[in-house]
Amino acid sequence: MATDTHRAIEAVWRIEQARLIAGLTRMTRDVGMAEELAQDALVTALAKWPDTGIPDNPAAWLMATAKHRAIDIFRRNKLLERKHQELGHELETEQDITPDLDAALDDTIGDDLLRLVFISCHPVLSTEARVALTLRLLGGLSTDEIARAFLATESAVSQRIVRAKRTLAEAQVPFEVPRGEELSARLASVLEVVYLIFNEGYAATAGDDWMRPALCEEALRLGRILAGLAPQEPEVHGLVALMEIQASRLGARTGPSGEPILLLNQNRARWDQLLIRRGFAALARAEALGGAQRPYALQAAIAACHARALTPDATDWVRIATLYEILAEVTPSPVVELNRAVALAMAYGPATGLALADALTQEPALAGYHLLPAVRGDLLHKLGRLDEARVEFERAASLTRNERERKVMRQRAAECVAAE
Repeated sequence: MATDTHRAIEAVWRIEQARLIAGLTRMTRDVGMAEELAQDALVTALAKWPDTGIPDNPAAWLMATAKHRAIDIFRRNKLLERKHQELGHELETEQDITPDLDAALDDTIGDDLLRLVFISCHPVLSTEARVALTLRLLGGLSTDEIARAFLATESAVSQRIVRAKRTLAEAQVPFEVPRGEELSARLASVLEVVYLIFNEGYAATAGDDWMRPALCEEALRLGRILAGLAPQEPEVHGLVALMEIQASRLGARTGPSGEPILLLNQNRARWDQLLIRRGFAALARAEALGGAQRPYALQAAIAACHARALTPDATDWVRIATLYEILAEVTPSPVVELNRAVALAMAYGPATGLALADALTQEPALAGYHLLPAVRGDLLHKLGRLDEARVEFERAASLTRNERERKVMRQRAAECVAAE
């Protein structure tokens, strides 16, 4: 029973963590303190809920517990009486802290989560720190998961987060959404953060689940809010288009037991046509605003090629390969090159793609990236080089931290052995 309760607590925490930290940051004006208060509330829940049961409104319970803890801290430290009164008043005011998403879309400036994104992306922080901190606070990612997203070391990311929270506290950064020129200046790093959160939901770096759909939904919600805040920014619409189209596949990406289903094997009838239409509309807006050659719009155009194809064979791989070539020129990246290798293989044959993938084995940034051996294994398999393919699949299995992916890679390695 205790184990079931702990699992339920973990589920509540994954859903409510970002909202809890955002609300506490608004009250305390200290993001570091807000995270500590949220963690304290979680520890208290882990101690009490196995005996008392999970409350009817666990999110409200966590917020109330964190607020009480904040009052204790302010009293002990003899901080401003005004702050004490503000928090005490909030405790006495009955309110549902679960946000109404429709209302949030109508009242973007009042959204605590969006404010938390912008405070995490403040110019007083380095770009790396902005992204890492926001992924930690809003995405609920561990330092290890963030490190893998950045192809960086865990200790480096941990230090970034600690320094970032300290810097924000010392600078007394206001908890608000910027406006005007400041909004445009800070938008690029915010978009990067939102997309990395989406990616972690779309393909989880670690754990037992291949996807974390709640992260995709949160990133998509934030993206739509940003599109309302900055309607003339083409890259905002490009990112929204990309996420809408990618999210349309979520229901087809796993089987009955949660096993991964790769793109070419998915039942396209299960793709969400409403999200695809929304994605096409957002892409059209991005292109109309002159953003066709911007990174997110280019990636959205690639996703649109897949969405337009009724069957895998109908996919315009030549266009996809061309779009990846343009993307590689706009934003050079070994990961983009790896994706281009896949597109080249589909358009011109596996030997063409393998030549590029082989060259990428010299890239230091991809040394521990499991998708490189996974791609090479697939291309070697298609070329009938089964023993080499098996080695690559086994290497991919050893590098991934996601149990679902590891199982798929091991199965593919076993298929190579069986086919020899």
